[in-house]
Amino acid sequence: REIERMRAMVDEAMAAGAIGVSTGLYYEPASAAPCEEVIEICRPLADRNGIYCTHMRDEGERIMESLEETFRVGREVGVPVVISHHKVAGKASHGRSAQTLPFIEKAMRTQEVGLDCYPYHASSTILSASRVANASKVLVTWSKPHPEVAGMDLADIKKKFSFTVEDLLPAGAIYFSMDEKDVQRILSFEHTMIGSDGLPHDSHPHPRLWGSFPRVLGHYAREEGLFRMEEAVRRMTGLPAAKFGLTNRGQVRAGAYADITVFD
Repeated sequence: REIERMRAMVDEAMAAGAIGVSTGLYYEPASAAPCEEVIEICRPLADRNGIYCTHMRDEGERIMESLEETFRVGREVGVPVVISHHKVAGKASHGRSAQTLPFIEKAMRTQEVGLDCYPYHASSTILSASRVANASKVLVTWSKPHPEVAGMDLADIKKKFSFTVEDLLPAGAIYFSMDEKDVQRILSFEHTMIGSDGLPHDSHPHPRLWGSFPRVLGHYAREEGLFRMEEAVRRMTGLPAAKFGLTNRGQVRAGAYADITVFD
């Protein structure tokens, strides 16, 4: 009965103009939902040409299983899927983008699959001891009981205040848990869209909130030469517009919306 109620909510949202369903299976309490439940809730997407986006269940040790779960939802519901900010996190997973990208490309041959990536080797979400354990460095972005520590390194907080992670909760953090080589490999993948994934409510938010697109144009396109400037712009405009079905967006042509940024 609960699945039927949630399925009805999806149908209502799609009728009101939503373009699809996004899940955060990495997070509690959504992580408790089995794949079968996700599939059943997403059933209305097929009749309304919707898409399924997901922050996958695991981006570390079990990332391949999570990719397969994502592809399965798309196949069984019959809709395109988008992997939200693809990454391989945790020191034990460094280098595994060499494994995930061919797997994604193989899936693309038989179903519609998209992915995005933000141009940083640090992620950001709520603060938790389990995530701290997988990071080489942690910056606290906000803390409700101790707002004075926002912006500080967790190691410095422990030295200065003797606070534990539990003392700071609820709180948010930036986690340095990825390898730069993986970030560059994922960004270089021709099908990767550029995402920002900003958290504007944080007192000291991750720089991806405002710096993602300039960083791609400046650092990765101009300085690192991962791709030409024109290709970088396509990853931010035409490619996402096509993947998300945003008509008359993302291209400079007659009849399209004239949202144009001019830069030197």
